[in-house]
Amino acid sequence: MTLDEYQAQAAATSLMKENDERLLIYTALGMNGEAGEVADKVKKILRDQNGDFSKLDKDDITKELGDVLWYVAMFAKSLDISLDDVATTNVEKLASRKQRNVLGGSGDNR
Repeated sequence: MTLDEYQAQAAATSLMKENDERLLIYTALGMNGEAGEVADKVKKILRDQNGDFSKLDKDDITKELGDVLWYVAMFAKSLDISLDDVATTNVEKLASRKQRNVLGGSGDNR
């Protein structure tokens, strides 16, 4: 499955209409909430399992990451951006940074 295929299939499960002006806000908040759930599971491994990540439930994390991906896909779709384009642009940006030896550091346009 390509990312664009995923994006199309994921869109079929959305309860909000594509032209709803609130979709951008809804999906931005959803991304943040779901990423927070991933972070919370990691936090609990630190707190309750003394940082033993072998005890991390990979099935639960997979589901939470899927929720993050759904919101990313719908956010991009609400802006008419292909998820394949998002991935390609990101890989190209990172390859350029690696080539220029600026993977570390800060700033969006380094």
